[in-house]
Amino acid sequence: MTYSTPSPTDDRLVPSRRGRFERRSVLVLALFLAISFAVAAFGSLTTIASKDGWYADASKVAWTSPGWMFGPVWTVLYVLMAVSAWLVWRHRKFEDVRPALLLYVVQLFVNSLWSPVFFAGYSLIGAASLWIALAVILVLDVCVIATLVTFWPISRTAALLLLPYLAWILYSTTLNLGDAYLNS
Repeated sequence: MTYSTPSPTDDRLVPSRRGRFERRSVLVLALFLAISFAVAAFGSLTTIASKDGWYADASKVAWTSPGWMFGPVWTVLYVLMAVSAWLVWRHRKFEDVRPALLLYVVQLFVNSLWSPVFFAGYSLIGAASLWIALAVILVLDVCVIATLVTFWPISRTAALLLLPYLAWILYSTTLNLGDAYLNS
């Protein structure tokens, strides 16, 4: 039997590399969640004043969900979006995930524009803001589809986690179109 002196890089002497990776991974997930909820908070701040103002009296399409439903749905969607981006980030050692994560950031940015344009914009420029918001949400639809398609080869799970978000914003697009038409 041969005995050797452990080297300084021997796994028995170095703190677990896997443990460091897992701690860092949890911190990055927390960062993705924080960014998502910052976008959500910004959207909420721009919505609150208007939803009890002009929007309460606005004509709405028949398939509009009750107002209480939007908060819980968006909370779940933002968590799914953050986890999705995190799953893609975890593949960074094996693939170049920068283009996929850049698309993710772009769609988050476009997402953050919609509420102020739709809700706060109406108080400033009237019904034209609803049509501008429609253009914004159509761009968002394209960005989310592009993000989903880009995530697919990296992590199918990450791409699938974006499907409820895509479904909700497509539904929201129909609401925006209907509201713009009814309130012009």
